[in-house]
Amino acid sequence: MTSEYRAEFRFYGTLNDFLPQSQRKQTMQYRFKGHPGVKDPIEVFGVPHTEVDLITVNGEAEGFDYQLQANDRVAVYPAFKSLDISPLLKLREKIFTHPRFVLDVNLGKLAKLLRLLGFDCLYRNDYLDKDVANIAVNEQRIILTRDRRLLFIKQITHGYWVRAVDVLTQADEVLTRFDLHDCITPFVRCLVCNGLLNPVAKNAIIGKLKPKTRLYYEEFHRCHDCGRIYWKGSHIEHMTQRYAEFLKVKV
Repeated sequence: MTSEYRAEFRFYGTLNDFLPQSQRKQTMQYRFKGHPGVKDPIEVFGVPHTEVDLITVNGEAEGFDYQLQANDRVAVYPAFKSLDISPLLKLREKIFTHPRFVLDVNLGKLAKLLRLLGFDCLYRNDYLDKDVANIAVNEQRIILTRDRRLLFIKQITHGYWVRAVDVLTQADEVLTRFDLHDCITPFVRCLVCNGLLNPVAKNAIIGKLKPKTRLYYEEFHRCHDCGRIYWKGSHIEHMTQRYAEFLKVKV
């Protein structure tokens, strides 16, 4: 008969968001047989592996493949905001300097706002979970999702469960999580397809402009991918006012 062992688990910081109220901010017992990889019990507790940045076992940093032993004391941490733990990280490669995202079908408004702020965001309202996962892996993108189940897919390495519901709060949450407030470069991407905008001469597109646009505006940009035309009209002023908290240092 295989012996049953016990180990202690404690989750810290925002990882407690995934736990039932009765299990938050306390040490819990985990019973097991054999020697499973430590990733398995972490996800049994309901915490997606993508949300974990550091695991220590008996005070030593370990990777997801660490095989659990009897009486181990396991501490599981989310991303640190003000402490450099890079020498300890053993879970995945360091996050990209200029992160690119892929968003699930629940985050269309967030995708548009992040594009407005200059971030590379893929989104379609017909993406299946497997599509999002494949794009993330093949193109080295970070998944943003409101569906925590998506983050349990094994091959995903970088992802974040967006807690907020309001799009402005969502954007601030993502910018804070990935330390991107200083990386905002507004109005450089197409809000519809994510393509980059390039300056275009007025006479090259004049046939596509409405009469008042031809009359009142001289500077234009065109999406490299879909060809949509942008100019600094009243819609830009409205967006600048609505998203002033993000754009005030950039506009």
